[in-house]
Amino acid sequence: MEFERTEDQALLVDSARRMVETEIKPILDRNPQDRPLAKAEMLKIFAVFSREGLTAPRLPVEAGGSGMKMLDYGMVYEQLPPVVAISLLSHEVTITRIHAESTEEQRERFLPDAIAGRKICCTGSTEPDTGSDPRGIKTRVTERGGKLVVNGRKMWITNGSISDIAVVTCVATDPSGKAQMRRIAIEREASPYQTREIPCVGLRQGHLAELLFDDVGVPDNNALGAAGDAARVLTITWNVNRPLMGLSAVHLAQRALDAAITYAGMRKQFGRLIGGTQLVQERLADIATAVETSRLLCYKALDDVDRGVRSNGLSAMAKRYATNACLQAISLAMGIHGAMGVSDEMGLEQLFRDARMLIVPDGTNEILALMIGRELTGIDAFRG
Repeated sequence: MEFERTEDQALLVDSARRMVETEIKPILDRNPQDRPLAKAEMLKIFAVFSREGLTAPRLPVEAGGSGMKMLDYGMVYEQLPPVVAISLLSHEVTITRIHAESTEEQRERFLPDAIAGRKICCTGSTEPDTGSDPRGIKTRVTERGGKLVVNGRKMWITNGSISDIAVVTCVATDPSGKAQMRRIAIEREASPYQTREIPCVGLRQGHLAELLFDDVGVPDNNALGAAGDAARVLTITWNVNRPLMGLSAVHLAQRALDAAITYAGMRKQFGRLIGGTQLVQERLADIATAVETSRLLCYKALDDVDRGVRSNGLSAMAKRYATNACLQAISLAMGIHGAMGVSDEMGLEQLFRDARMLIVPDGTNEILALMIGRELTGIDAFRG
């Protein structure tokens, strides 16, 4: 085992940090912190991601992607501000899913603009009363007049309000009357659908939305993949998404740790630096341990994906552990700062709010625990 970054990985990380400081952070800083970025601003960010090969890291080079190892991608992803990292993840995993389920004609139609960052993608699976169980989806697709007609609602969709292409999981009925999951690529310009922003506790410059499909007509050649194959594609891509989500939590906790170390080295109480007290040093040790263990577990899960090892359980474990541990770590850092820890001025409260958002997507902690248990026992606890 090798725990040090290779020279190439170190260069990737340094390049990603410079990209964030010089090109992404200025866009975030010049816009209101509590409102979603304008789509024009997001397109500028996606142009940067495209130039750096981050819009299709899971696709091979011959397919227009960058063919990155997922561990290398994770190291880069960790450097990105989570509010745009989550947007990138929604976009690039949708590209991955389109590529996995499409014909050559569909790839040529949908992917070039998406990979170039000229069009923004999202995936629509979750519904108002269907989240952890995708088999409970109610959005329906039917054939009518030579078109596919989609009816239903999707909730909590990252990039939903700024999306140009939405890959929507629907239920169709086959000739025998059996329900099957289908995925439909819906191009907003040709097949308009309605969206509504959902205000949330954190990641407020991002775009979380509800999608409404009311008799939306879609060309029949926009259906992706074989009938009934949608669940398998979702599972495979979630195994990468989950440790990446964990690394966004690591990003936030690392910033909190850095701030806490700085503050402990300058704040005095009772005539001495608080960084010299046993209690503060213990808290710093706990924060640093949470960051380090979370990072290593997420890296291990991504390395398993690269090696072709079954990673369902470890990927679930990585996201569940990292999002929990890092949220607690940020809370400890806020405590070290005392009253300043809950002030807007320090920015720690924003880190806490953003970290709390990461617990929900791509599997709640409760569902992830059951997935880990299923891998350990071979027994499914939530489906007979």
